[in-house]
Amino acid sequence: MKRNLTPVYYGDYLQLDKILGAQSLESTRYGETAHDEMLFIIVHQVYELWFKQVLHELNAVIDIFNQEEVKDQQLITVVHRLHRIIQIQQLMNDQISVMETMTPQQFLAFRDYLVPASGFQSIQFKRLEISLGLKREFRIDFDKQSFYNRLSEQDRALLENLEKKPSLFELIENWLARMPLLKRDQFDFWQHYKAATDTLLDNDKKTIYQNDTLTEKEKQQELRDWQSTRDNFDALFDTQKYADLTEQGTFRLSQQAMLSALFIKQYSEEPIFNLPFQLITALTDIDEKLTIWRYRHAMMVQRMLGTKIGTGGSSGHHYLKKTTESNRIFVDFFNMATFLLPKEMLPELPDSIRKYLGFYLGQN
Repeated sequence: MKRNLTPVYYGDYLQLDKILGAQSLESTRYGETAHDEMLFIIVHQVYELWFKQVLHELNAVIDIFNQEEVKDQQLITVVHRLHRIIQIQQLMNDQISVMETMTPQQFLAFRDYLVPASGFQSIQFKRLEISLGLKREFRIDFDKQSFYNRLSEQDRALLENLEKKPSLFELIENWLARMPLLKRDQFDFWQHYKAATDTLLDNDKKTIYQNDTLTEKEKQQELRDWQSTRDNFDALFDTQKYADLTEQGTFRLSQQAMLSALFIKQYSEEPIFNLPFQLITALTDIDEKLTIWRYRHAMMVQRMLGTKIGTGGSSGHHYLKKTTESNRIFVDFFNMATFLLPKEMLPELPDSIRKYLGFYLGQN
């Protein structure tokens, strides 16, 4: 049956009258218009449009993982949507170069008119951070104290409500934790893994002792670093040690989720682990792109303001640099490389294990 479709006009469909008429320059209100304020507004408006699209993709992914079962077909969709987010992040990172065509003096021509407006007040960006897993308790101290400052009551209520909902990090953690430990049918992967890592670490320690190019002071530092790595390995299979290191901030994933993710990465070339591995990789890429965005933003602010405070009252460049180092979400996926074994040291997966995991991953 043929439907009667209403003709659509390009400008009306995109509502260009609203978008292109949404640039109101503050500098014009006080005297001579600052030419570069138009660039400043448009760049930030484009950021907000991309934030909206990222949230659209991210919320769809969260909805999928907020179910009891996540099937292969759904994982394909999830990975596709996460890859789209990564491409958008790349555009946002590149967009900083456009902003950097503005000189510090061109920015100073209108900067004071913007006080106390600040990137702190980007509700969409805060929603993005919270939805990914950067809730208030994981933020740096300045953020914990000021996260909801300078927000309207309505926006504050929206974010506080979002904090109560499961983030993507929490949902992924739960999904990973549901995977059973590989100790079945006379096959004990973790027993083999512990033996292999003991060998690797013992060899590393011998290498340090036998390295004649190191001074005694350097050798002692290398040995302290080795011991720290040894402690982290030991904690993988010791509930109390793992809990202690989690309390110290070494780990964020639960012990069970960490072991499951580690197993997936160890056997990433197995067909049954292809999609889970792509998922972990995509989340790692998203965290990396977000960290790069923070870093480039911090560098841009330093170029524009030096050590001046930000328009919203933060310490400007210093604050942004600290968020780059501290406000990470999926950092466990980065650090997991510490625990990976060379392929030749991995035991072959028995057919019974492949069938078992194939059934399990197809059901959950």
